Amino acid sequence: MELTGEKVLLSKISINELDFICRVECDKNLWYFEEHVQSDENVVRENYLHKIEGNERVKSYDFIVTLAEDTSKTPIGLAQVWSYSEFRKSWEIGFAILPEYSGEGYGTEAAKLLLKYAFEKLDAHKVVGMCNSKNTRSAVLMEDIGMTREAIFKEELFWQNKWIDQYFFSILEKEYLRKYK
Repeated sequence: MELTGEKVLLSKISINELDFICRVECDKNLWYFEEHVQSDENVVRENYLHKIEGNERVKSYDFIVTLAEDTSKTPIGLAQVWSYSEFRKSWEIGFAILPEYSGEGYGTEAAKLLLKYAFEKLDAHKVVGMCNSKNTRSAVLMEDIGMTREAIFKEELFWQNKWIDQYFFSILEKEYLRKYK
């Protein structure tokens, strides 16, 4: 499965990208604003192998981000959408672009492709995203793609040995349709 944009291509993860996924998921610099980063690549590998094998009902879709024009499909990031509240038809998005590719709009386009997939293929009613309140780039990106900051969870994250607020963003299907259709 592939999601195609003008700048980026999102391809469903496969066993061939496990080394890249492990490197990215365990990179504390890439996940600087996260409360916890898994440091054991074997744990990450097992989690993703389980997802790739797909033994259970799918509740998460994980993609490798590459440049659309790159025929060698060199990975530049990860993009994910997962069930946030199945009963409410809510999905959450997450993404990470390698630092050497940041500032070019690749994360924005990847996030837009995730929204499109959630609303048009997964029948989402709502898509949410969350970020550390100090992660201004992520907050701006979510607003740029049409998400609204609905809440500030006070002192939600224990980050760098202190309690930090977390922002909660969302976009409803009807808002998505007004913006993108």
